[in-house]
Amino acid sequence: MRILLHWLASALAVFITAYLLPGVFVEGLFAALVTALIIGILNAFIRPVLVILTLPISILTLGLFTLAINAGLIMLASKIVEGFHVDGFFWALAFSLVLSLVNWFLHKMGKSGDGKE
Repeated sequence: MRILLHWLASALAVFITAYLLPGVFVEGLFAALVTALIIGILNAFIRPVLVILTLPISILTLGLFTLAINAGLIMLASKIVEGFHVDGFFWALAFSLVLSLVNWFLHKMGKSGDGKE
């Protein structure tokens, strides 16, 4: 049940972030749900491999290259999901930053005062 709630919160975060950024377009709730699912799958399977492969670059840039990895994964999700479109790399970078903030806020709001969800 908790996974379903996290997925719905992530889809809501995708929808809110796309509303806030003019360079990102989400067609509807179903596209936001699929986008949240695809971003989660990409972050679970592709991102760790990319982080390990680009570790020397990440060390040289003090970890800032991971932002480029996140933007690239957002652009890949844009290519995979119909109904989700990002205008370019910098919009994908902004989307990943704003999405993480909105996701954090929504998950923080979902927790009750005693630490249980």
